[in-house]
Amino acid sequence: MGYIEESLSNGEQVRARFKLHWFARVPMIIWLLLAIPTLGITLILAIWEWLKLRSIEQGVTNKRVIFKKGIISRKSEEMKITSIETVEIVQGVIGRMFGFGDVKVTGRGVSDVVFKNIDDPMDVKRQIESVETD
Repeated sequence: MGYIEESLSNGEQVRARFKLHWFARVPMIIWLLLAIPTLGITLILAIWEWLKLRSIEQGVTNKRVIFKKGIISRKSEEMKITSIETVEIVQGVIGRMFGFGDVKVTGRGVSDVVFKNIDDPMDVKRQIESVETD
């Protein structure tokens, strides 16, 4: 069971989980390919990248948006659905071509939750904006 499921409050339900785009795995693949000429030295870096990617959880419930990362330690960013003011998409040219980008959820005050290298950011934006609170 992941962090999102463990942190659910009474009556809270997961509405969607957001996946990273395959482009987020490019650094890990590069380290893997470099492991051949470096006799496996960069394999440690590839494993570290894989663990970092595996530790990321992103999603939305009927009460909040959640971003969690961390291999040994844990850092989570959460925002109540009722506090959301804007949901923005940031996509560069390559992101537009390959279908990935960042989704920035801005709330009251100075808080932001940013989902980086997310697959299909327009769909993620729609899912966040369409959540109905109970």
